Amino acid sequence: MSKVRIRKNDTVIAVSGNYAGQTGKVMQVFPARGRAVVEGLALIKKTLRKSQDNPQGGIVDKEGTINLSNLMLYCPQCKKGVRVGHTREAGRSIRACRACGHAFGT
Repeated sequence: MSKVRIRKNDTVIAVSGNYAGQTGKVMQVFPARGRAVVEGLALIKKTLRKSQDNPQGGIVDKEGTINLSNLMLYCPQCKKGVRVGHTREAGRSIRACRACGHAFGT
């Protein structure tokens, strides 16, 4: 199990697989499984049973999981997927772009 460098609400870009080149916002991360749910990527069909909330039932599109190895953090300054480093700032560890130094999550 590798270190997870992607967190919830990060913007990521898919670097390989069927969704290569597409960006989206991370909705959920599963570190133990090494997978993440990204908004708008890896859509799957889910059948819904009839219920009070959904009286018709039917088939809906839902986000599936993507392997973390296929994702990179998206840097808005570099406009591409980047590796992440850590810097100390005001006694806190901040994630930063290794290419341009842009700070993430501040």
